[in-house]
Amino acid sequence: MKRLSGYSVSFCVKVIKKVGKDFSMFKSAQYQLDYSFTIVNDRTPLTEIKKKLKEYNFVIVAGGTYFIINNYEYNLMAIGNDFTPIIDWLLHLNWLPSTVVSADKGLTAEVDWRRPVLFKDEREYMGILTSGKEIAKLKKENLKSSAYFKTLAETISDSVTAVDEAGNVVYWNTTAEETYKIKKKFILGKRIGEHFNDESVILHRILSEGRPVRGEYHRPNKDTHVLINALPIIINNEIIGGVATEHNITNIIRLNEELDSNSSLLVSKTNPFSSIVTGSSRFQEALKIAQKVAHADIPVHLTGEPGSGKEMLAQAIHYGGAKAEEAFITLNCSVIPAAMLEIELFGFQKDIDTSEQQTLQIGRIEQASNGTLFIEDVDKMPLSIQGKLLDYLVDHSFYRVGGGEKITAPTRIITSTSESIDLLLREGSLNEKLYFHLSVITIDIPPLRTRKEDIASWVDKYFKEFSSKYKKMAPGIHPETMRYLVDYDWPGNLRELRNAIERMVLLNDKQIITSEQLPDNIKSKVIVSKNEEEVESSTTEISSKNAEASQIEEALRKTYGNKSAAASLLGISRGTLYNKIKEYGLG
Repeated sequence: MKRLSGYSVSFCVKVIKKVGKDFSMFKSAQYQLDYSFTIVNDRTPLTEIKKKLKEYNFVIVAGGTYFIINNYEYNLMAIGNDFTPIIDWLLHLNWLPSTVVSADKGLTAEVDWRRPVLFKDEREYMGILTSGKEIAKLKKENLKSSAYFKTLAETISDSVTAVDEAGNVVYWNTTAEETYKIKKKFILGKRIGEHFNDESVILHRILSEGRPVRGEYHRPNKDTHVLINALPIIINNEIIGGVATEHNITNIIRLNEELDSNSSLLVSKTNPFSSIVTGSSRFQEALKIAQKVAHADIPVHLTGEPGSGKEMLAQAIHYGGAKAEEAFITLNCSVIPAAMLEIELFGFQKDIDTSEQQTLQIGRIEQASNGTLFIEDVDKMPLSIQGKLLDYLVDHSFYRVGGGEKITAPTRIITSTSESIDLLLREGSLNEKLYFHLSVITIDIPPLRTRKEDIASWVDKYFKEFSSKYKKMAPGIHPETMRYLVDYDWPGNLRELRNAIERMVLLNDKQIITSEQLPDNIKSKVIVSKNEEEVESSTTEISSKNAEASQIEEALRKTYGNKSAAASLLGISRGTLYNKIKEYGLG
């Protein structure tokens, strides 16, 4: 027989057949098939079937239709006549035929599970699948999927709730227990509305509308604030449940409220502009503009680096104007979650059709009605909310989030940004139309490093402020320490200076503040800066000397070494030239 690469043709044919069979087996490997079976034709007598049932788990009766007999059905065969053809006996018993499934295609919805299912390809019988085996497999897969979901739900730090199509809770993770103080055993299997007002449960909306929710502010009860993401579970275009994750921001809200209630008064209410000390002509011009607009009820926009004193100037404008007796409220867009800014700015109102009172949260615009609202870093506000703020500026009215009543609040708006306006407009971070409404008057606050002449005055002011606050004698300050403070660039501007002085006052137990009590970052940066200046000065001096030596050499070359002529050409005395030649080693 001819050989092919060391193997016979017959061997290669067998390998090809085996590969084909293995491929079909791979297709059907996901099913728990039983391979203990034999095949008989439909005229086989009962006596032969009985023998086969003792050897195999199944007997397949092949004819125009396939019938499968399980070995536990032996007793049914035993009562028949041994010589009766099996097909006659099966028809007599109204035996149900088995579904035949292509090994390549797998199971379909048309399978009749009342009888074992036959898997086969065009030429071979692959195996038999019973409903019991398929149910066991599905149970295992279900347990596996459930374990993955539960592990994932317990891994994340948000509350996770899953409900079925009727709104019954089917999963409630540990974080949800901690957030809502409801144990799993008290909520699983119960309608979620039993613990929360139906109208306040976003999952109910998901089940009825089928639309996802992303980053929506939500108050499931009076004391809890969350940001919610929710999605419906859909199979064959039918909603069978929903899953929601809720990020608890209650602590953020409380911290924000606490910060608002404890916000520092940075200027004197009686003479606010006197609190802002400066010897900078540029800043003095800015203060003159601020004093003029303090009594005008128009928006003002403040620009300047972080910590440069924008809130201080905003307070001075408020307390130095006609609204001084009304509220001054701040809203910092860089520290409040974007999804919460709309609520914080305009408020929240939700009418609940129950005996309970409506949920109501007053926004900052309304809190500052007839007074001033200072909005810090307005460019950090989402563009959609910037659009609503623009609408408010047009007619001073707005709708609370979730409310239908139009609210009028004549509030003065002062805004600020810390980056270049041109850059913010170019990047699209700031609504151009909003900026034009806000910037009727724009005041720029120069950074502290450009007004070194102000540093000593601010240091003195902050030493007095914190000595009074901590009930300590105001210490003196060593001249070297003051030089350090003046030489430092203060990238955090007045805020950084204020914090540094507070730290020194708090930790100081001596009569004089020395450089040892300065924060390390200030000392190290000033020392590095001085070293760089010394190196630069030294380099400049060397360069200057090299240039002078070159000039002398050139003069001597032109006068062919005549020193008197060279001195005359250089405009120096002959004695000076002799000294320079000696200094530079040119003789």
